[in-house]
Parts: sequence; C-alpha cells; structure tokens
Amino acid sequence: MVLNRTLPQRKSLLIIAAAFFLSNALLAQEERAHNPIIFADVPDMSIVRVGESYYMSSTTMHMNPGVPIMKSNDLVNWHLINYAYDTLANIDALNLDNGKNSYGRGSWASCIRYHNNTFYVSTFAQTTGRTYIFSTQDLEKGPWKVSSFKPSYHDHTLFFDDDGRVYLIYGGGQLRLVELNADASAVKPETEEQILIENANSPAGTNIMLNAEGSQLFKVNGKYYLFNIVWPRGGMRTVLVHRADKVTGPWEGRLAFQDLGVAQGGLVDTPDGRWFAYLFRDYGSVGRIPYLVPVKWEDGWPVLGDDGKAPETLELPPNKSLIPGIVASDEFDRKKDDRPLPLVWQWNHNPDNKHWSLSKRKGFFRITTSRVDTSFVFAKNTLTQRTVGPECSGTTSIDIENMKDGDFAGLALLQRKYGLVGVKYEGGAKSIAMVSAESGKAVEMQRIPLAKSKVYLKAECNFKDLADTASFFFSLDGKSWTPIGSKLKMAYTLPHFMGYRFGLFNYATKAPGGFVDFDYFHIEDRIK
Repeated sequence: MVLNRTLPQRKSLLIIAAAFFLSNALLAQEERAHNPIIFADVPDMSIVRVGESYYMSSTTMHMNPGVPIMKSNDLVNWHLINYAYDTLANIDALNLDNGKNSYGRGSWASCIRYHNNTFYVSTFAQTTGRTYIFSTQDLEKGPWKVSSFKPSYHDHTLFFDDDGRVYLIYGGGQLRLVELNADASAVKPETEEQILIENANSPAGTNIMLNAEGSQLFKVNGKYYLFNIVWPRGGMRTVLVHRADKVTGPWEGRLAFQDLGVAQGGLVDTPDGRWFAYLFRDYGSVGRIPYLVPVKWEDGWPVLGDDGKAPETLELPPNKSLIPGIVASDEFDRKKDDRPLPLVWQWNHNPDNKHWSLSKRKGFFRITTSRVDTSFVFAKNTLTQRTVGPECSGTTSIDIENMKDGDFAGLALLQRKYGLVGVKYEGGAKSIAMVSAESGKAVEMQRIPLAKSKVYLKAECNFKDLADTASFFFSLDGKSWTPIGSKLKMAYTLPHFMGYRFGLFNYATKAPGGFVDFDYFHIEDRIK
C-alpha cells in the first residue's frame, strides 16, 4: 500500500470516499419506508393484524360506498379491498335532496377488530343519529351483517375482552363505557353506562381547545391501554395514553407524543415483535395523512417516536406508488366479471343509479342529468377519488355531443372552495369554462368558445410544502394543453372535512335529460 499521496490525490480520495458513503446512505434511505406512509386523505385509521396481514378502516363521511377497508402485508403499502356499506341510509341529507346535504358528516371514525374468526367494523353517524356494527368472516368478499342502534356513540372504540364481554368507550373529555351484547349487535339489555375517565384531558393541562376523543383501546400483557387525541390551546394535536389493570379502571394517564401535530390512532405489532403507533397529520388541502411512529416499552408504558419525534424513515419496506392501490386510472372498459366501478371510486353522497351507466356506450362512463340544480355541490352522481401528494394530476376526455342548454359538465377538484374546468352549453353555444369557488362563491374565471364535440380536461395539484395550489387546462387533441382561468388556492375547510378530490360531474341548470360520456380518467402522482 502506498501512503505518501500528494495533497491533490488525498483530496480526490476523500471526495470519492465521501461520495461512496453518501451514495450508500441514500440507497439505504431508499430501502426504508418514509413518512407519511400514505400521502393522501386517509384519516381516523384503525388497524388490526391477523397473522401476516394488516387491515385498516378509515373515514370518508359523505362519500359512498363508505368506510373503506384496506389491506397491507408490510404496514406501509396499502390497497383498497372493500367498503363496509354501499349506502348508509336513504334520506334527503345523504341523497342531496330537497336542499339538504351531509357534507362533513355521514359516518365518522371507525374501529376494526377481529374476534372469533370474525371481523367487526364499527362506526357512527351524526346524520342518522345511530351507531353501526358491520361484521363478516371475509373482508374482501363478504357477506356483511349490519346492526345499528341509537344513540350515535361519538368517536368510540369497540373492544372484545378476554372474558367474552364487549364494550364501547366513547365521548370527548369525559369518557364513558357502555357494554354490548356478545355479538356486538346492540347495547346489552339493562346495562348501565358508566363514566370511565372524568377528565381525560388532564395529562395535557387545563387550557384545552379540543377535548380528549378518538378513543382506541388495546390490551397488552394483561394491561389496558387507551389512546386519545387532545389539542391544547395554542399547541398542537397531541397523543394521550391512559393505562389500567381493569377495563373499568382506575386509569392513570400520560402525555405520550407531541410532534408535528401527528396524533390520533393506536397500536399495532408486527409478526417479529416490533411495535408501531399509527397516527395521522393534518396536512393542508390534501387532507389528513397517515404516519407510523416506532414504539418501545418502558416500565409498562408505550414510548412513542425516536427521541419523541416522528421519524422521516422507518425500518420497514419502502413505499410504493399509491397507484393503483389507493387511487387509479380508469379506461371505463369493463369485462363480464368486473366490478361496475373499481374500489378507488366513491360517489359524492348517494348515487342515483338510474342516471349513470357504463353499458349504454361501452368503454365510456355516462352521466345523465336527472333534475335542475343551482350549484355543483348539489349535483348528483359526481364520481370522485382522492388527490395525492406531493403533486398529482388528473385528466379526462369528454364527449359533449348530447348536452342540453344550461348543462355544465367536466372535471372538478371537490371541496367547499372547489375548482371546475368543463363545458358549458348556453344559448345554443358551447364554451370551455373554468370556475373557482376560492372566495366562497362560484366565480367564472374564464370562458373560451368551443366548436368541437370532444374536449380534454386536466387539473394539476401541488401539495408540496403546503403550497396547496391547483391549475386547470384544456386540450382539443389530448397532446397540447392550454391553461385556463386562474390558479386555485386550495383550502381544507371543516364544512366538508375532507381532502380535495378529483370529480367527474354533469348537472343541468335549465332542463334534465342531457348526458355526457367520459372516455377515461387518468391520474398521475409525482412521488419524488
């Protein structure tokens, strides 16, 4: 070995060595999972492991079908496998009838559990005032049994104890316990509710903006652990954990995690004995996005995070694209045994099944207007799927030959402050228009005359570093794109309580009966 290198030679060797180590470090990072686990709106997660597989339920509120069920083999890469229900109830608010709606309501935080070879998924709905328990032995194929009862138990956790008793823990601030019958189909007759924890906020102090809620209960090594979220005023979303030797208490609590506002969820273990907390983070207009945080056990308590922080990477398999597991393109071609709509699609409120079709023109999705509406947010049969971060785009092609005067059809970014690009038919003439509701009211930002019967539409979203902007485009050949209107400053609003969604829409403002045919929907994400 020659040691007497010249200074330039030694510098070159150092640069090569540094590049080698940096390359290996980057490679190692790429071989690990990164947070967020899912860069899309998947809030209120509940997870259960059965053997080598993980199953997760989430919240989509006013969307139908509802309570999405996802599956993963590695805790990182998830795909939709089913929904707990097609429609929750046939009432005006869920049907967008008579001026009523269920935006931001519908069904909320669900809980998934596995007991005696049966999966249970519970949820509650302010819109109907009921609690729902769905059960099946096969999450992917069903059939599902549904039970419902009053009242609507807020943010409850379903829990099957080792002695065969079944409980719900629910509430905010003051947490309560109610016992169910053995199959969780109803409240146990003559049972009495009890106050479980008088003030679950107390580990986080007295100045609280959001009371402790989002209960999820677990039993580990004979002890009970109750997870909640609390939000101190002037602070951030925070994880609380209470511990007890009996489900009825007494309970002692701790502030368990406070970083980036990552909170609300629970515990899951891996087959090799590791533990993680699954939580989510409010992240602007894309919605509430899932994180995983490593957990270690000290003195019988779960200790969350790496030195109290949510790590950027995790010792789990690397994330793959959310396409096609969570979102997916669709050519609207259907084979005989295919589902009418892939699981990535959800309707805005209950669909009107008489006025949409995938069979009247093969290879196309048709929406026929059924009534006159005054607003896009009250339009029936708007078909949606999630947007994804950090950046994504959605494109479609639409045949507008059979529109009626007063119709508006196209591509949406759906939230309360929505953006639309589409075709308006007014006074015998068709135009491409971009509409923005950024101000809280729908404003037409630009209109361009259209002579053709087919047009291509695109919306691009930028959620990177909370930019929360969207741009809209049109094309007459599907290749050359022209911007239209103005950039939309997207905003996550509580009245809709959901991340922005792509939507395909068609509604009438003068007379029903017109229809449009969508040829495809393509979604692209930009992970890097």
